[in-house]
Amino acid sequence: MTGNGSSTRDEILTMLKLNKRMTVTEMANQLQITEMAVRRHLNTLEKDRYVETVLVRQAMGRPLNIYQLSEAGEELFPRNYKKFVLDFIADIEELCGKEMVETLFERRKNRMKEALQKKLNDKPFEERVEELARIQKENGYMAEIEKNEDGSFQLSEHNCPIALVANKYKAACHQELELFKEVLGTDNIERFACLSDGDAACQYRIKK
Repeated sequence: MTGNGSSTRDEILTMLKLNKRMTVTEMANQLQITEMAVRRHLNTLEKDRYVETVLVRQAMGRPLNIYQLSEAGEELFPRNYKKFVLDFIADIEELCGKEMVETLFERRKNRMKEALQKKLNDKPFEERVEELARIQKENGYMAEIEKNEDGSFQLSEHNCPIALVANKYKAACHQELELFKEVLGTDNIERFACLSDGDAACQYRIKK
């Protein structure tokens, strides 16, 4: 599950999934290993951000460290969000028409624009482009930015967190392009490659 070959760490994750919150002592007893060994595995899981600690105060004695799965830890277990989202959008399209689906993607774009503008508005153009790439990277797009000899920029996104949706609804890709134009303050942006078209990355050429 954790991809590091440690069955003990996977057992700890499974225990936390089943029990929600556990102490080191409880885990050690259940696994029949030492508390020191449990702490060693927990340190790695905390470093990987799969597990987090909650400090619980007690009536007597020192506060107790309780361990639980983080949001990233919860995501290691099977979920079916993607199919749910696709089914949901398909139902909206059937009930309200294609225009409503496009409106939903536009509303998403506007929410993202509002958040981005707070971070980009006061910066010079080149800094806005670099900051946009950094934010997209943080959001899971595996974004990279390169400056071309002519002063333009090439933004490459090697991953699409909403790929399943974008593959079916091109409005998602269209709204991303519009978002970039609006937050960077230029219409001179061309998308010349797209993951949803089978390309290796979503790539944009950006000019001031």
